[in-house]
Amino acid sequence: MSPVELAPRFFLAVVVILLVCRGVSWLLGRVGQPPVVGEMVAGVLLGPSLLGLVLPSWQESLFPSDLRPVLFVVGQIGLVLLMFHAGYAFTARSDGLAGTAAVVSLAGVTGPLVLGVGLVLVAAGHVPLAPPGVPVGVVAAFVGVALAITAFPMLARIITERGQAGTRHGAIALASGAVDDVVAWVLLAVVLAVASGSAGPALVTVVGALVFVALIRFVARPGVARLMASARADDHSRLLGTVAILFAAAWFTDEIGLYAVFGAFALGLAVPRVPAADRVVGSLTPVTGVLVPMFFTYSGLNTQFGLFTDPAVLVFAAAAVLLAIAGKFGACWVAARRRGEPQGVALRVASLMNARGLMQLIALNIGLEAGLVGPSLFTVLVLVALVTTVMTSPLLSWVERRHPLPDRADDDAARIPSEPVRATS
Repeated sequence: MSPVELAPRFFLAVVVILLVCRGVSWLLGRVGQPPVVGEMVAGVLLGPSLLGLVLPSWQESLFPSDLRPVLFVVGQIGLVLLMFHAGYAFTARSDGLAGTAAVVSLAGVTGPLVLGVGLVLVAAGHVPLAPPGVPVGVVAAFVGVALAITAFPMLARIITERGQAGTRHGAIALASGAVDDVVAWVLLAVVLAVASGSAGPALVTVVGALVFVALIRFVARPGVARLMASARADDHSRLLGTVAILFAAAWFTDEIGLYAVFGAFALGLAVPRVPAADRVVGSLTPVTGVLVPMFFTYSGLNTQFGLFTDPAVLVFAAAAVLLAIAGKFGACWVAARRRGEPQGVALRVASLMNARGLMQLIALNIGLEAGLVGPSLFTVLVLVALVTTVMTSPLLSWVERRHPLPDRADDDAARIPSEPVRATS
């Protein structure tokens, strides 16, 4: 299909995606789900799980195979803008947040990793998990890493949509989720390296991450600060310069195997909180709300639930969901409490960290393409991602009723000064 033929298909697909996402988000909003969950579910409904099952010719006409890479790229832009926004909204606290975030992140990786590996080793003889020629140990390691991933972009968007980016639990969850996913993606690179018999990918990821931290600290941060403070630059010039640096950061982290969202989040942290930066970030918000649904739809087009027919697979799926929740929610809650956080803060952090969302789906697609997981295991882990993400909002609402925070702030302090810009759905 030529670019001229793709253009009208793309415009029509965007119309359908935005309308369906808005409609599903409105319906789920009636039962307390944030818009981001509605967009995720809408993406699945537009894929083979519903539209492709009921009206396959319509789905193929709306989303031909040649169009899907375009949706992926456009969705990536939206996701990068969203994570840049989330990084800008994040403000570090000096009263023990770094230590708490590190402990919570360590627990959030270790708990589900150990339980996931154990589950696969126990169930390997009863459920078709490992593809032919792939050692069970490699599959177990992949599942453990997949369960350890947190839905960092979704976590950030839930926090901003609920107006909690400036709270203590929001800051802890963002910091913990960021570290959690960086560690998980490095571990994923190690698993892929072991499976392929080459140490190259893992080495590139580790070394590249160190180089990227240095670039942010010594190049990007002072450069953006000068751009925002320059009297010769207007807001349009600042916007163009910021977007250019943002896309460069996204490119670099994608190339080293850490995914573009981490480069965007890190750059958001480096931007100084000044009025000029507020205007730049604010001008990107409407664009973010339009582009992010493309990413959810692309992922939904690669998801299907037609494989839940084997009772053994269903039992394994139930066990995977339960252990995923115990490993992530339980471990993060215990870690936060051990760090002295009040019950309300610990439960909120654990609830947010428990969501896997589309970051896990991305990892699953990587594993599927690498031949590390079969269709049954892929479907089970997709179910884990959906269940743990959909339960986040009701769980947070329950915690808020049981453990209200004074003046909608955390127990130890009011909101962090300078209200962050909120993401729109």
